[in-house]
Amino acid sequence: MIEISGLTRYYGDLCALDHISLVIEKGNILGLLGPNGAGKTTALRIITGYLSPTSGTVTAKGISVEEHPLEIKKMIGYLPESAPLYQDMLVYDYLNYIADIRRISPDGREGHIRTLADICGLNEVMHRSIHELSKGYKQRVGLAHAMMGDPEILVLDEPTSGLDPNQIVEIRDIIKKIGREKTVIVSTHILSEVEATCDRVVIINEGVIVADGSTEELKRSSESEYSLNLSLKGVALDDVKNLLAPVQGISGIEETGTDDGTHLFRVRCHTPEDIREQVYNAIKQKDWTLLEFGRESKSLEKIFRELTKEN
Repeated sequence: MIEISGLTRYYGDLCALDHISLVIEKGNILGLLGPNGAGKTTALRIITGYLSPTSGTVTAKGISVEEHPLEIKKMIGYLPESAPLYQDMLVYDYLNYIADIRRISPDGREGHIRTLADICGLNEVMHRSIHELSKGYKQRVGLAHAMMGDPEILVLDEPTSGLDPNQIVEIRDIIKKIGREKTVIVSTHILSEVEATCDRVVIINEGVIVADGSTEELKRSSESEYSLNLSLKGVALDDVKNLLAPVQGISGIEETGTDDGTHLFRVRCHTPEDIREQVYNAIKQKDWTLLEFGRESKSLEKIFRELTKEN
């Protein structure tokens, strides 16, 4: 559906995007993830035809964004981070106005607006002024705006920014519902958003793609690095280090806390093997009191931090 090849964008001497390439298939919700200033918004603006690249190409269904911008814009719905709404208009009048811009036929316009109101949960506020609405409802109006004309591609820049937890869940549900039939690109730096909503994750850092895959694939790629959390009663750090020194695959041991004689330890492991049995057997031979023992794999948050930290 969308093919990006060698996309590069400079602002003066600053390289915002550095030769990024990827293909986005229809029916996928792609999460474009990265820290502030990573190049996410620049990429979205180029995809939607708002900006021109310094070099590289973007095509949708084989049509070049640069050579045929109007054709591309007809098939794309775009919701920027701050929805550009006319605050003094009623919700219904605003959507009707957008339908005019999108050249929706008068014959089917009313039904189309009602369908969008159902999808986005706007039926209760259709005859209220936009300035009276909560941030969550304003985002819904912006989403209905982006979906006007039933575009094949939806581009959403920080769609849940500034919303409360209940509103975030509601917008997520709408996005997942839409994503069954359309190509959806969601730009965000909120990791829980990606895990809950997206089929695929592309992480950008300093204008470069540093990871690409599903959240499960990204987690599996780091399965050789994990931690074992131990809670032992009356045992010192040096004793644990000496006991576990012969176990292959342990890269470090540290004490993470103590509480009324109970010591907490993190055993860092760097091996594809599960060494919990070896660790447990070693502790059992010492007859130490083991209160807790668990494995902790890398979270998406930790993977993200490692991929996007400076240097």
